[in-house]
Amino acid sequence: MKNFFASLFGAIIGIFLSFFLIFIIIMGMISSAVKSFKTEKPNVVSPSSVLEIRLNKAVRERSDERGFDFNLGDGEKRFTENSGLNDIIADIRHAATDNNIKGIYLNLGDVPSGLATVEAVRNELAKFKETSHKFIIAYASGYSQKSYYLASVADKVYLYPEGEIFLKGLSAQIMFYKKALDKLGVTVQVFRHGRYKSYVEPFILDKMSPDNRLQTRMLLSSVWDKMLTDIGANRGITVGAINEMADSMSIHSAELAESHKLVDSLLYPDEVMDKMRTKLGISARQDISFIGLDDYRQTFYEPYSSTSKIAVIYASGDIVQGNGTDEEIGSNRMSKAIREARLDPAVKAIVLRVNSPGGDALASDIMWREIDLAKKAKPVVVSMGDYAASGGYYIACDANTIVAEPTTITGSIGVFGLIPNAQQLLNDKLGITVDTVSTNTHAAAGSVFYPLQSNEMAVLQGGVENFYHTFLSRVAAGRNMTVANVDSIAQGRVWSGAQAIKIGLVDTLGGMDVALKIAAKKANITTYSVEELPAASNAWKRFLARFNPEDMDNKILQDKLGDFYAPVQELTKAATTKGIQARMPYQLIIQ
Repeated sequence: MKNFFASLFGAIIGIFLSFFLIFIIIMGMISSAVKSFKTEKPNVVSPSSVLEIRLNKAVRERSDERGFDFNLGDGEKRFTENSGLNDIIADIRHAATDNNIKGIYLNLGDVPSGLATVEAVRNELAKFKETSHKFIIAYASGYSQKSYYLASVADKVYLYPEGEIFLKGLSAQIMFYKKALDKLGVTVQVFRHGRYKSYVEPFILDKMSPDNRLQTRMLLSSVWDKMLTDIGANRGITVGAINEMADSMSIHSAELAESHKLVDSLLYPDEVMDKMRTKLGISARQDISFIGLDDYRQTFYEPYSSTSKIAVIYASGDIVQGNGTDEEIGSNRMSKAIREARLDPAVKAIVLRVNSPGGDALASDIMWREIDLAKKAKPVVVSMGDYAASGGYYIACDANTIVAEPTTITGSIGVFGLIPNAQQLLNDKLGITVDTVSTNTHAAAGSVFYPLQSNEMAVLQGGVENFYHTFLSRVAAGRNMTVANVDSIAQGRVWSGAQAIKIGLVDTLGGMDVALKIAAKKANITTYSVEELPAASNAWKRFLARFNPEDMDNKILQDKLGDFYAPVQELTKAATTKGIQARMPYQLIIQ
């Protein structure tokens, strides 16, 4: 009888799993069908509609081929907006001339995207106001500094009566691991060139070096000044007054935010809707026709009559060797995309969109070579996103023209290598010894079980020095500078886009639209279509990737650790890093 019930239970479980798999397959088919339907038959925008923009999810550089993201883990909303920056900009631009769109509603909270991404959206909203004369209303129960920076472009900024604006200035906090590693008996052997190349500092120091503190302070000041200048221009407040508010923490209530003119009124959600109805000229009983970013992008096409193309190649994420993923810049995959654009006679120019803190040095050089070949065949323009630093700058430096946002983080021209030594941890802490047999004197060099000998360290440092000189030479040739001049602004130092244009690392300030205009002008074309490369993963592949055990573990860790996830991730990344790295010191998170 026990065996019978065990077999019955097993059969039930098997049937359940089968139905679950069938459900997944059906959902994938439905997803593809919906996507195909939307491609062939776009939605229709109702008259007197309002484009609603939330940005409550980290914005990627571009949308994948889905207009939405199937999310099993979100009980409140099964389908969440998934528009990339490219489609968000397209939405806002099209809404300016769409007679059915009467205005934009910025429904904000936290905005978990990089500041340059937020700035690009904000700039497009400013153009929307200027060209369309339609309204923009911003509302939130509470504004972070980034979301308020975005909201300040609106005609009217409203705040929940019990809400807050967290206006306190920018800070960068770096976690140091040296004391913890000392307690564990682990030392990190460092090889670097660049007095500002501070990625290695958390492993060998317990606080910032003076050089790192200097570059961080100057970077934050440049970004903060840009934010305050834009906010002040839109709100009619001086930069000095805003700094005084931040220093005194005087904006600690909604009433004070209103009295200091940071917001126009304190309203409940229903009152905001009434304000919007008045703008639309509809009665209090009528529902407002909102349309979200993803749905709106399905309502219009961007037809082109020209057979000429500009290839926009997206390089987003850490730089790695091999193919990488959609969240990484794999040298093989990226090189193939650049080569494809170079060899396609219909592609008249290339725009390389870089959003990367860097990574593997060799992979960076492999992609630099493809850019160099492409540049000899047709114009290459770089558009920088939140980051284009270290390896991210390496792959950008050879372009004909480099365009960055004022708040882009770039530069960090320097290299390093890390090799941990866990001998003391094993011997003294755990009582484990390791014995080795080798065919040659230095066969075990680089092992985590032994410290490096002085001559081995000299060889590895020599490799770092050689690659640093190569880095300088690449930048000098691409930017038409001397090696000595590049070295004076390099040494691993990070710069904002606004700073970089003054020292010659960047040519002009702006977003993707500026880069495309420059590319078209250099190619002597006036009409063109845009081809995005490399091809994005399809919906089904990305959905199945959600069940990758490593990705699921990372998601659980991220949920559990919260703010501590980023330093843990960086520590894990450093422990598994191999070879010479061209990576910026840290990822600046602005709250």
